[in-house]
Amino acid sequence: MLQVLPPIRAWLDSIGGAFSGPGHMIDPLAHAHMNLVGGVVMLVMGVTYYLLPILSGKPIYSRRLVDHSFWWMTVGVYGFYTVQMAFGLWEGYLLSREPLAIHLIHSWYGGLVAVAGTIMAVGSIAYFTNVALTMRRA
Repeated sequence: MLQVLPPIRAWLDSIGGAFSGPGHMIDPLAHAHMNLVGGVVMLVMGVTYYLLPILSGKPIYSRRLVDHSFWWMTVGVYGFYTVQMAFGLWEGYLLSREPLAIHLIHSWYGGLVAVAGTIMAVGSIAYFTNVALTMRRA
C-alpha cells in the first residue's frame, strides 16, 4: 500500500525502475513474492491439504509434513521479502548519498537471497512429498 503513495512512488522511481536499480528489489520483487508465493502458493497448498482427503478418500500422509511445509514456506517468504526490502532501501539510500559504496553490500545480498530461497524450496519439497505420498497410499 505504501509504495503507491506519491512521495514513496517518486522515490522508488528515482532509485530505479522495475528492471534495474534498487527500486526493483522493492517493487516488483518483494511485492510479487509476498503476493504470489506468500499468497497464491500458500492458498493452493492449503486448499490441496483440505480437498485432497475429500476428493481422494485418503487421509493426508503426514500432519507433521503439513506443518513443516507451512512453516518453511512462511519463514522463507518473509525472509525473502525482508531481504529484498532491506537491500532495496539500503541501496536506494547509498545511491542517493554514496553511489560508490553500493558494491560493498552485494556480497551479503546474494547469500541471504539464497538462504531465503532454499528455505522456501524446503517447504515446497515437504508439500510435494506429502501430496505424492498421500496419493501413493493404497
